[in-house]
Amino acid sequence: MPAARRGQAATCWLVQLGNGDNFVFDIGSGAAANLASLEIPYDELDKLFLIHLHQDHIGDVPALWIGGWTGGRHGALKVWGPSGHRPELGTAAMIEALQATYRWDHTSRLGVIPSRGGDIEVSEFDYRGVNEVVYESNGVSIRSWPAIHTIDGPISYALDWNGLTFVFGGDTLPNEWYVEHAAGADIAIHECFMPPDLMMQKYGFSPRSALNVATTVHTVPAAFGEVMRRVAPRMAVAYHFFNDQDTRYPIYEGIRRTYDGPLTMADDLLCWNVTSDDIRVREVIVDEAVWPTKSSRPPDEPSPADKVHFTDFIAGGRLDLSATLDPLVDAFKREHGLE
Repeated sequence: MPAARRGQAATCWLVQLGNGDNFVFDIGSGAAANLASLEIPYDELDKLFLIHLHQDHIGDVPALWIGGWTGGRHGALKVWGPSGHRPELGTAAMIEALQATYRWDHTSRLGVIPSRGGDIEVSEFDYRGVNEVVYESNGVSIRSWPAIHTIDGPISYALDWNGLTFVFGGDTLPNEWYVEHAAGADIAIHECFMPPDLMMQKYGFSPRSALNVATTVHTVPAAFGEVMRRVAPRMAVAYHFFNDQDTRYPIYEGIRRTYDGPLTMADDLLCWNVTSDDIRVREVIVDEAVWPTKSSRPPDEPSPADKVHFTDFIAGGRLDLSATLDPLVDAFKREHGLE
């Protein structure tokens, strides 16, 4: 949900394949810490796919970009995402604006740490493409099709690898594209929003606002169930609600009015182990105080030529502690061959 909560982050899905590839689908607010807790080197978390540009789906892009850079990523963060019905509403424009917003942060690190990890590469594709391949490499194919959510632009993804299919529908009203192109998927994720009465109770919305949010831009539980009845996945996954003791049961009961197949109610740090024979759902145990996991690659070196230096005014205010620091610095250089 867009409202921040310490106990449950916004949208993010990590897909790990047996060929060594990792794919991140969305990274909403709070999700970067969950992702970091899995102790995967940031070099292996450099492929990010966005479904649309709401805050609860992109809020932690800066944390993955800058945090991944300072955490040891050697190359660019690669971002795929849809266009908008106007250029300024597309993924490329969002990333360009993000880079402008974080220009001071980015500039201040150049020449202090290796520069290449601070790059972003964007691949924007037409949101109107129906079942179009937007990524293909190393035996992996990722397709997209339009979703129906708030305004033009949102999309859904399907990832195919080794005879298995993962579908992330994103935020969307029920639509024919999803039913057709997600049919029979191994994992089929689709939003399942709280019904209007819960919106009134939990958010204080008026009846009209609650009805608008729940039914004109989102999918209520009974509709989610009907979508999954038609898709018939090996595992249906419902997300986009706070999974609390007093909310999950009304949502679950709504789903079960129309769908009686395999179902997971999404929560943070759940894991689906998928093979052709079995799907096993588990909870991940993580270290709450994790450090960035070292890359298998040797570290790059910073380039002094990239450094933006202090003005004489700021440099002139530095306290001279050379008598204390120079012996320590010299010893460190000798130890690590930096003479």
